Amino acid sequence: MEHSKERILLTTTLLLLFSVNVSNALDCDLNYNDPHKVAYTIVVDKLGRGNFTTIQSAIDSIPSQNTKWIRVQISPGIYSEKVMIPPEKSCIFLDGRGRRATEIQWNDHTATASSATFTSFAENLVVQGITFRNTHNAAGSVRRREDITPAIAARIEGDKGIFHKCGFIGLQDTLWDGHGRHLFTQCYIEGVIDVISGFGQSIYKTCVINIPINAYAPILNLGYITAQGKNNAAESNGFVFIGCIVMGSGNVFLGRAYRPFSTVIFHLSFLPSCIDPAGWDSWEQLGHEMNLTYAENRCFGPGADTSKRVPWLKRLVGGEIKRFTRISYIDQEGWTSKLPVFS
Repeated sequence: MEHSKERILLTTTLLLLFSVNVSNALDCDLNYNDPHKVAYTIVVDKLGRGNFTTIQSAIDSIPSQNTKWIRVQISPGIYSEKVMIPPEKSCIFLDGRGRRATEIQWNDHTATASSATFTSFAENLVVQGITFRNTHNAAGSVRRREDITPAIAARIEGDKGIFHKCGFIGLQDTLWDGHGRHLFTQCYIEGVIDVISGFGQSIYKTCVINIPINAYAPILNLGYITAQGKNNAAESNGFVFIGCIVMGSGNVFLGRAYRPFSTVIFHLSFLPSCIDPAGWDSWEQLGHEMNLTYAENRCFGPGADTSKRVPWLKRLVGGEIKRFTRISYIDQEGWTSKLPVFS
């Protein structure tokens, strides 16, 4: 897994260097005084009742260097395709009919950097009402532990992205929250191993995170919700969970340290009995745990007892916790207020 993630980092770095020239931190124009409206709408319908029958062909039709919000409205159905938004195609609003009605799925695990069912390198992305699924190693198909490999459902590499009422389903590395600032609201996220991984600076608000270890028993007996990759103290990235519900089975850690300054906060969230009493795993940072920022604040539920947590669990109070839990953690310039309004 570590080598696979190194390949993802190298590929991402090259793409981000390219995207600096084409996107330049632009803001998107709604083109109307009414924030519910976008410049125009493209309809994707599998049965041919729209402009396109595949999501990728709709994205391909959007002009490069686009600066106006364009809605890609996706009709109900299961779309079996890999979807990629390149860095030069910003200001896209993917609008599904609900995560139980509109789904994009694919089965790929050959290379972690290219296995994702959905990948976006573009800035200014809004997605609502879509489930992203990687069907590799689905429950009931796993026969040996050594056959389990990273298989990403969604890979998000662009800055300023919002996902609302979406689903992310896989087994290992389900959601690669790669780089940039992101907000996930009312989403459903499922997996067992390093379910949410990457270097993103993101807030997860009122999301449900499911770790169904028992569906893979007896092959799997241990799960990890996060593998966050903050590299040094000067970086600002980290994962913050606010008002979330964790559910699952087996033995689950809230996170393990993918990088030396890994940062994860759980705030006002429900933690079930399957959470390991220690809570956190230093993984590759054994002996350097004091650099990690793992914190739980005002969480509740049978797994929220911190009396047996690792001794290096951070106790953040007052302004320390507010720095992470306010929207300013990901949005100091007001970009979240300049997006198309959800229906």
